[in-house]
Amino acid sequence: MRAIFGVLSLLIVVAIIGVLAKKQLSPAPVKVAPADAGLVLPAPAAGATPQQQSQQIQNQMRQSIENTMQQARPMPEDK
Repeated sequence: MRAIFGVLSLLIVVAIIGVLAKKQLSPAPVKVAPADAGLVLPAPAAGATPQQQSQQIQNQMRQSIENTMQQARPMPEDK
């Protein structure tokens, strides 16, 4: 009788530990930030090569970032 209670209590402890481990190891829900409405890139030219398209997208991103940085915090003029 004593052995049965020992085995049952051991199984209960293992089940509790399993449930807690499963909760810990499950990935946390990912919160998706809303899309930035100000970041709209036009499609690259249809007849361009992939390298040209890549350069065009890089230039557009660079310009967009520069415009955003200038609007966010204008730099004071040096005297």
